[in-house]
Amino acid sequence: MTKPNDIDRRQVWADFADAVNMSPSNLEKWLQTGESRENGLKEDGGGETIGHHSGRRIVDIKHKKKADLTEDDYAHMRKVVGYVHRHLAQGGPREDKEHSAWRYSLMNWGHDPLKEAGI
Repeated sequence: MTKPNDIDRRQVWADFADAVNMSPSNLEKWLQTGESRENGLKEDGGGETIGHHSGRRIVDIKHKKKADLTEDDYAHMRKVVGYVHRHLAQGGPREDKEHSAWRYSLMNWGHDPLKEAGI
């Protein structure tokens, strides 16, 4: 018999896989760029942005086996899905989406909106 928590985890896994369209290696490369490090809000008392920190967590999660994911990992995966969905709903700027803070922020969270647009 499937437990309710197992059903939620399966849904989170599927939603996370849809939201994070960058491979771990592409995300790692992106996180090394100045655009990645400079974009977004800084965490309290630190020099790293919230999105950049999230990107590093996403890479860690993507490298784990599904069976090794913790409740904290699933909580972060839910946060990523929510962030990506909210920011995609904004639609981004009308011009130059490729070089926009909107795109860079989404990429820090593992989603390249130009990838889904086929650009």
